This record gives sequence, structure tokens and C-alpha cells, in this order.
Amino acid sequence: MFRIGLVSDTHDLLRPEVLAFLRGSDHIVHAGDICGPEVIAALAQLAPLTVVRGNNDRGDWAQDIPEAVTVQLAGVRLHVVHDLAELVLPGEAKVVVTGHSHRPRVEERDGVLYVNPGSAGPRRFKLPISAGELLVDGSAITPRLVTFL
Repeated sequence: MFRIGLVSDTHDLLRPEVLAFLRGSDHIVHAGDICGPEVIAALAQLAPLTVVRGNNDRGDWAQDIPEAVTVQLAGVRLHVVHDLAELVLPGEAKVVVTGHSHRPRVEERDGVLYVNPGSAGPRRFKLPISAGELLVDGSAITPRLVTFL
């Protein structure tokens, strides 16, 4: 079993409970609005890391972060982009990971699994603080979202 930790919209806040949840991941994906290099450094200490730039990721530290990326993890091709409205779906992607809305959501459309882990950073309106994971076991992909606080 391969565990991919999913996080987005930390906005420069890494909560201890989110870090504890991500610990033990084989790989972590951050879907943007990181807002500081310290977040990347902390997550990279836990597992190999894939990140994309969100609309709030500005400055020299963020210049080399791609706006979208496709990676293959445990035999599954994931496409990561911060804002679903900016998605250009590569034909071979089986999973799309997004952020931006701060709303945790899992949905399957046309054979593609769409996962937004929600926001792990400062609370926005009455939306939950959340993160997620993908459990990959052969061809089976099981998404799970977790709400904190």
C-alpha cells in the first residue's frame, strides 16, 4: 500500500495535527497557496514532495514552482493544479488534485478522480480545516478526507 498525503492552502500555517496526519506518507502533494518556503521545508522532511504554485505564492522563493505538474506515483498518474478552473487535463491522468476553493471534495467524473483536500491553513469563513490522502493498492485508489477542529 502506497500512501499519498494531500494538502492545500496552508497559507504559511502548518498545524501540528496536519503534520501528524501527513507523517508516514510515502509522498506528499501540496496543491498550492503554500505562502512560504518554510512550509515546503517542513513537508519535505516528512516525505518526498510535489508542489504547485497557487495564486498567493509570490516572490523569489516561488518562481521555480510550476503552476501545474503531472507525476506518476505508485503506478498512478496524478495531475496537480491549484485552481480547478485552470485545469488542462492530460489524457493519461487518473487523479486530479486541486486546492483554491478551501472546500474538501472527492468526485469521480469520466473515469478521473478529482480530489480537493480543502484548506489546512487559517480558517476561512465556516469551512473546515482539512487534508487528505490517497491509498494506492495496485490499481485500487482510495481517497480519504480528514477534518481537523
